[in-house]
Amino acid sequence: MKQLKEKEYEEFQQYLYNKSHGYIWTPDTLEIICSGNEYDPEKIGKQMLEMKVKLQNEHISHMLSDKRNKYVIRSLRKSETELLKDFLYEAIFIPEGVEPPPKDIVEKPELRVYTDDFGSRKGDNCLVADFGGKVVGAVWTRIMNDYGHVDDETPSFAISLYKEYRGQGIGSQLMVKMLELLKWQGFEKASLAVQKANYAVKMYENVGFKTVDENAEEYIMVCEL
Repeated sequence: MKQLKEKEYEEFQQYLYNKSHGYIWTPDTLEIICSGNEYDPEKIGKQMLEMKVKLQNEHISHMLSDKRNKYVIRSLRKSETELLKDFLYEAIFIPEGVEPPPKDIVEKPELRVYTDDFGSRKGDNCLVADFGGKVVGAVWTRIMNDYGHVDDETPSFAISLYKEYRGQGIGSQLMVKMLELLKWQGFEKASLAVQKANYAVKMYENVGFKTVDENAEEYIMVCEL
């Protein structure tokens, strides 16, 4: 029997995951759709288009962070929007030797722009890294007047992971998937602001962001989609 290479095994696991979650349509799936719509072409077409949009918006992928840990990148659920405040706090860059700010700093007006009424505007997107039901990281975008704002048509990025899940490539995968989603939605570019001393600068450059402006403390970066 042929022994699968690691990449082939991962692709097979991806196939099984997609099939079990309904992301691959089998003949049986199509038969259920057709019979459920009384074989009416117009009704069938409408349902299939609705399903396609739903699947694209969910933008779910099964990923391997390393040989030990499996995780899923999926859309943030409506019931999870409060998690954004936790990840906003985690996204605050704290230089070595500096005391962390209090948790309620995320309630300041200049930070609430990242989370208030999230999901209600064009450009509001959020993907999370899910380890067996535990959300350990998030990347989200919004068109807002934040530190990384470049114009009123460009979504700004925010991203963070809990400390114990950093340095495993999860952040890069979240960024790549979000950039793919924004491109599919028709956006031409995305932006962010990052402290010059932040180690994440290299990650942003690796996924396609380039510095377009800077001030004393931060780089303003843009990725052309």
